[in-house]
Amino acid sequence: MSEGSNAVKNTGDKLLLAAIDLMASKGYKGVTTQEIAAAAGLSEKTLFRHFGSKQNLLEAAFDRFHYAEEMTRLFNEKLVWELETDLLLISRTYHEIMNRNRKMIMISVKEADHLPGFRERTIRHPKQFIEILTRYFTEMTAQGKLIETNAELQAYSFISMNYGVFLNHLTAGEDFPGLKLEDFITESVRTFTRGLAR
Repeated sequence: MSEGSNAVKNTGDKLLLAAIDLMASKGYKGVTTQEIAAAAGLSEKTLFRHFGSKQNLLEAAFDRFHYAEEMTRLFNEKLVWELETDLLLISRTYHEIMNRNRKMIMISVKEADHLPGFRERTIRHPKQFIEILTRYFTEMTAQGKLIETNAELQAYSFISMNYGVFLNHLTAGEDFPGLKLEDFITESVRTFTRGLAR
């Protein structure tokens, strides 16, 4: 990457991170482009040159910091084709990414219904995740390692279960202080493995 394109990327990232911080605390409508630019140490003109509008900025943040790319890389490079080991890695990685991006996720939960086209954008990442996990389950069945099942339904169930736990912690905090995330991951993966493995 050239020095010029590095500078453009760094400027863009500063604006994205400033937008996420401010929108998470004040809401999308409660923040101006001028405030975002100032928080990033840049001019409003620079913000508009990079993104064109506040909604474009939010959408770019969502695309840049969500999990689809990282999860795709995990599926392509790190799986060992052993169900329990792979599902543990997938689940732990998912929660690590979601918790790292919790401010952005909070914005998407609050704003998805208020911005034109934003719900479609927020659903794109989970849909892609379901497609990847469905392919994995299908291949594991073809290898004789999984029972015959509806791979897409199992992928949806696995992702929904993990998202539900993340969302509970995001919105409710420690409602269940005796239940640790790692214990949930281990036990839920063990249950899935018992139900699906040959």
